Amino acid sequence: MWGLLLALAACAPAVGLGLGATHASVLGLGPPQTSQAPASTPAPGSSPAQPPTPTERTNGTSEQHVRIRVIKKKKVVVKKRKKLAQSKPPGTASPSVTTSRTGAVDPPTQQKPDCPPLGLESLRVSDSQFEASSSQSFGLGPHRGRLNIQSGLEDGDLYDGAWCAEQQDAEPWLQVDARFPVRFSGVITQGRNSIWRYDWVTSFKVQFSNDSHTWWGSRNRSSGVDAVFPANSDLETAVLNLLPEPQVARFIRLLPQTWLEGGSPCLRAEILACPVSDPNGLFPEPPALASSDPLDFRHHDYKAMRKLMKQVNEQCPNITRIYSIGKSHGGLKLYVMEMSDQPGEHELGTGRCGREVGLGEGCGRETAANPCAPPGEPEVRYVAGMHGNEALGRELLLLLMQFLCREYLRGDPRVARLLTETRIHLLPSMNPDGYEMAHHRGSELAGWAEGRWTQQFIDLNHNFADLNTPLWEAENDGLVPSTVPNHHLPLPAYYTLPNATVAPETWAVIRWMERIPFVLSANLHGGELVVSYPFDMTRTPWAARELTPTPDDAVFRWLSTVYASTNRAMQDPDRRPCHSEDFSVRGNIVNGADWHTLPGSMNDFSYMHTNCFEVTVELSCDKFPHESELPQEWENNKEALLTYLEQVRMGIAGVVWDKDTELGIADAVIAVEGINHDVTTAWGGDYWRLLTPGDYVVTASAEGYHPATRNCRVTFEEGPVPCNFHLTKTPKQRLRELLAAGAKVPPDLRRRLERLRGQKS
Repeated sequence: MWGLLLALAACAPAVGLGLGATHASVLGLGPPQTSQAPASTPAPGSSPAQPPTPTERTNGTSEQHVRIRVIKKKKVVVKKRKKLAQSKPPGTASPSVTTSRTGAVDPPTQQKPDCPPLGLESLRVSDSQFEASSSQSFGLGPHRGRLNIQSGLEDGDLYDGAWCAEQQDAEPWLQVDARFPVRFSGVITQGRNSIWRYDWVTSFKVQFSNDSHTWWGSRNRSSGVDAVFPANSDLETAVLNLLPEPQVARFIRLLPQTWLEGGSPCLRAEILACPVSDPNGLFPEPPALASSDPLDFRHHDYKAMRKLMKQVNEQCPNITRIYSIGKSHGGLKLYVMEMSDQPGEHELGTGRCGREVGLGEGCGRETAANPCAPPGEPEVRYVAGMHGNEALGRELLLLLMQFLCREYLRGDPRVARLLTETRIHLLPSMNPDGYEMAHHRGSELAGWAEGRWTQQFIDLNHNFADLNTPLWEAENDGLVPSTVPNHHLPLPAYYTLPNATVAPETWAVIRWMERIPFVLSANLHGGELVVSYPFDMTRTPWAARELTPTPDDAVFRWLSTVYASTNRAMQDPDRRPCHSEDFSVRGNIVNGADWHTLPGSMNDFSYMHTNCFEVTVELSCDKFPHESELPQEWENNKEALLTYLEQVRMGIAGVVWDKDTELGIADAVIAVEGINHDVTTAWGGDYWRLLTPGDYVVTASAEGYHPATRNCRVTFEEGPVPCNFHLTKTPKQRLRELLAAGAKVPPDLRRRLERLRGQKS
């Protein structure tokens, strides 16, 4: 293939895609005059060596000594020193790139990415496409030079936080193979992610090639010499450099010129590159990032999000409703899209059986002889944007509401059934203030943490009340469930104090949880590819990680596996770990506390304060993917989002009635034998209890009523098992109600009460 291309380049110079061609390409972006690199170590370019600052080390000099310019009280002192000076104390260095004016880049006043990312951060660029002049270890190899990659806890492990060249490497470089010609337009760099070391590059050059042997540099537009780009001055800030002139090539190299004194040339990067036309089909076609669904695949700021939700509501007014659950600290509303065949209404349904089922018998599957009907519609929610910079969940929920509306209008039977049998609530942005901050920076420049917190610098994922500790202490004292319930734990007194550090966004979600009887939820995050389930907090105090399952561990593992097994990216057998842990060996699910302890998580709070079972879905290695990657991310998650919603109908459901009045009993307790976690009925007496397939003994109880128990069998068939209860009032409760109504006590009740008093005496 390459021989054919060389022949084409020689015979048809107008094509301009020959290897190392110096003529103008068909796109007008041909490389300037090439520079041949030595066979052993390719030279970075022909521009003069640049003088380093006292906090930098240079690359490319062949002398035994380098000249160092020390700036001190406006005096410039020139000294001769050894190549590597002693490093300053961590955190004190603030290096600035000092290059000659002939080599320095003339940056525009404001740089913004023009081409999409090549895919280093999102893993579209595979490990095999990286190469480097040297590496300190495998964990610091070229495949780790990805923007925003996170290190493991220990230096020297297999998952360190950057590419780092060997310290004796005089001319380090990191190379990326795009696999086909692209139009390179810019580079984004970061330093090394580490809690133990300070390493970052402060300036670099860029070279290009079509065969990885013949290279040419990016030239400064004004001087014509190889450009030297300013890089980083800390570990995490993403720095963008646009090329003076875009270059069409297959390979790109980053050549560090200076770096932090006492450190190593270490960097993480993303490459900006646009596709180029290939009318003759000479190169393999790049994988398409597309979806067949005609949806709005772009990032939406607050104003655009609100406009889109309004458009969906206007397009499908009969199945949608928009409401707000509160405001952020910055005054932005937390909008929710509700989707159901009767929006705005908690549908109770009948829950009736065609024949009465005696006490102790099971109310099995619906048949002609026993047409038991479960209650109306369970309540389900998706929450995204808890961390404002994790933008993929926000866009997936906006895409989901568009998709459900469109498919419902088209008559899709699956979507129609989902909306007629479920009440869905979509909160795309729990932290809109943080998102606006990250959106302002842009998808590639927000870094790992900018926009994560609220305007009050609160991490919402640690901001819910810790109900784990009081529950576990009560269990250790033998008070559960006789004195302390194993469900619906109240908010601690300290949490409700006026000076408590509770974000308004957190309070809005708590009130929302208390107002609507949610059964199932998922909290959409980003930065990993795994589904995490409760408990999120370790039971052993101060333990960093420890397996801490809930009493409903089987249900949570089922729910997590359902999402992970239907997510395309998680099921890709060739995918590599995002950062420092390979979750594919666990089936792409993990107990939250066994990953890292997280006190005050929304998952744990939801489970212990309400009936709702909630997991966290880490959707992608890239927290804020580029717009061009949204179609593929939608395809990765579409089936998983739909299938997870359908799991709300797994288990048992029913209504608890007063046998005399036939009215539903609110707050009745539904207890399953062998599972130390109960749920309660809603205000209409209806309940939904998630269970995996099996035989269960279920008891319904309520204050003032005799409890009732029956057997319920959950199978693998679709839909919940109807399990209804009729409770009879206790004599004491009947007497209390009669006296409250001013009525006389019936003779039979009076005699029964007298017998009870006699037995007690």
